[in-house]
This record gives sequence, C-alpha cells and structure tokens, in this order.
Amino acid sequence: MKITIVGTAHPFRGGIAVFIERLARAFKENKDEVRISTFTLQYPKILFPGETQYSSSSKPTDIAITQEVNTINPFNWLKIGNRIRKEKPDIVIFKYWIPFMAPSLGTIARRIRKNKHTKVIVVVDNIIPHEKRIGDNTLNNYFVNSVDGFIAMSQSVLDDLNTFNREKPKLLSLHPLYDNFGASKSREEALKELNLDSQFRYMLFFGIIRQYKGLDILLKAFADERLNNGKIKLIVAGEFYEDDTVYMDLIEKHQLQDSVILATKFIPDEEVVNYFCAADIIVQPYKHATQSGVTQIAYHFEKPMLVTDVGGLKEIVPHNKVGYVTNPNEKEVADALVDFYANNRSEEFIKGVKEEKKKYTWKKMIDSINLLYQQTK
Repeated sequence: MKITIVGTAHPFRGGIAVFIERLARAFKENKDEVRISTFTLQYPKILFPGETQYSSSSKPTDIAITQEVNTINPFNWLKIGNRIRKEKPDIVIFKYWIPFMAPSLGTIARRIRKNKHTKVIVVVDNIIPHEKRIGDNTLNNYFVNSVDGFIAMSQSVLDDLNTFNREKPKLLSLHPLYDNFGASKSREEALKELNLDSQFRYMLFFGIIRQYKGLDILLKAFADERLNNGKIKLIVAGEFYEDDTVYMDLIEKHQLQDSVILATKFIPDEEVVNYFCAADIIVQPYKHATQSGVTQIAYHFEKPMLVTDVGGLKEIVPHNKVGYVTNPNEKEVADALVDFYANNRSEEFIKGVKEEKKKYTWKKMIDSINLLYQQTK
C-alpha cells in the first residue's frame, strides 16, 4: 500500500521521532511504499522546555523524509492537507501525544479525508496529557473528530479514547521494541565507554526529567542505607525539562553526591546502548503514565525493570517475571530494589525478559494498522 506518516522525524530528535522512523522501516520491510512528512516547525522555541529540538545525528538515507509541516501556520495546514489529498495515499498515519498538535494535525486530516479514498489512522501516545491545561478537551475533540480510527498502545489510553468517541474503530497494539539502538555490548565495554568503575553495580533512570517521571521518588528510595551502601550507584541519564532544584536538594539532603551519577543531557541514539548495558536494572518510578518507550529499550537490551502501577506500565512488565511493579512511593521502590540485589534476581529476570520480549514486534503493529484500515473501509 501507499503510506504517508505525518509527525516528528529527522532533523527533530526524541522518542516520537525514533518511533516514526522505525515504523516507516517496518512498512518498508512489509513491501509498502512509505514516506514521512515532518515539521519545519514543531514547537515554537518558547514552548519547548529542553535545550534543542534538533538531532545531532545524520539524516537517515533509507527512508524518505520531507520537512514541510508548520504547526502554527493555518495556511500551511491547508496546503499540506490539500497536497496529500491529491496524492491519495491509502493510509495516512499520525502520531498524537499532546493537544497542542490538534489544530494543525486535525486540519490536515480533514483536508485529506475529502478525497474519499485515504483513511487517517492515529497511533495515540496520550489523549489526556500528563500536564493538563485549560482547553485540552476542546482541542482533543477537534482532533478525534478529524480521523477514521485509532491505535492505542495501552489499555488506559484506549479507555481514555472512549471518553471522547465510542463509535470510531479502535485497536489495542502494545508498543513495539525499540530495536534501533544497536546491538548489546558487554557490561565491561559499556562501563569503559562511560568511564565508570566496574567494582560498583549500577541502576539506571533514563529519559527526559519531568515531575511525573518520579525521579524524586527514586532519589528518596536510593537514600535507604540498604541501597546507598557504597556498592551501588544510580545513573540519571536524561535532560531536565524543568527546574532541577528539587532533585539537587534531595541529593544534598541525603548526601548522595558520591553515589548518583548525573548525565543530565539529551542522550544521542548512538550512546543509548552504553547506559542500558552498564545497568543491572532500569527504574521507572512514574507517578502517572500511559506506556513508555524506555521499557521497550530495556526489553531490546534484555534488562530487568522496575515500574510503578500507573497507566499501562504493568501491562508490559509482568511482576516478578521481568522485574517489579510497585506503587509509586519510595518505600516500595526501595524494598524491591533491595530484593533485586540481595537475592541476586538478575539472572531469573533476564530469562523472563527474553521470553516476554517476543510479544513486542513491529510486524504486530503493522498488522494492527492494516486490520484497523480494513475496519474503516
């Protein structure tokens, strides 16, 4: 089939760009014709909390990416929508994660659907945003009413979608593996790349740092003397998207300066392997969530995980098989991590990870999109 994907891709960076580019490759493997229409302007600089929106990596040469969508220019939305309408792809796929995108993507979708041929399908990260704002529901309704069907990557998002529209077809298809960060390497090699001492054991908190990600919970848990014992260190790898004062104060309060390694920057794709392969366990102490790409990187590198019982995280991290599911509080997080190290649970969890990861293929995502396409015809 002829597929157009509209959303974040190179030269922009981040998890959504990684997802969309990997999805395009999956369609190519399926012998479909696919192109990506990405942004000339994604967020106005004033709305972007990080240092830069742009990738330092080279543009992919194996997938077609065109920069053309401006999220704040209505004339651009009409132009792009009309052009794609005339091209008549069989499917246009949007990735939706924040109400800010609703006016631009929703308007483009409405123009496309006027050709009575193209079906517009959305892979939804979140329909209810992590940081809520006035007008979110109005924007979400505009977008939801602009498309033909939805792929949700967790049951919680599927339930949220039904609060906006119960009639349009929806399918649950769990987040596939992020298998595009290269092959695993040995712990020793990864530690050498990061200039870390192999005599210590390492836990990893990975990804952008926002209040809902629960790094404060993890720092309080790590202050437990059973963990902060001179043998274990915590790596925090990711860029602050908010004021770092609360976290620095916790590190100082609990005297964690020598045991917390702060790699608080955006981690380029080619460096991701080092952080995951250096770690014994990946810790996601989120206060609320839908699903997470971090878990799917952990599956790729076959690492045990700790997640909290929020959103769809427990759907993809079976408790005591691949790691732990705890409530989002420091005592339960600490107790689980103590159990992991004190009872040498790594080997049995890695065995569970290797078995569980078989569920999360890109072929299953492609099959779900094709099934939804048939349901919208």
